[in-house]
Amino acid sequence: MTAEKACRNCRKIVAEAEKCPSCDNNQFTTFWRGYVLILDPEKSEIAKKMGIQQTGKHALLLSR
Repeated sequence: MTAEKACRNCRKIVAEAEKCPSCDNNQFTTFWRGYVLILDPEKSEIAKKMGIQQTGKHALLLSR
């Protein structure tokens, strides 16, 4: 099983990808803590505060 990784640019969490499906970035980290599921970024206060514009699973904290 492949560990989930988070995009360093937009925090999107993916299982297997060479490029982030949200922002096309190719820099990931497997060192992240907590996550938030964004269903409607336009109405979500958390998404607005975090600068998230895509639906899906996003890391709360990135390390390294």
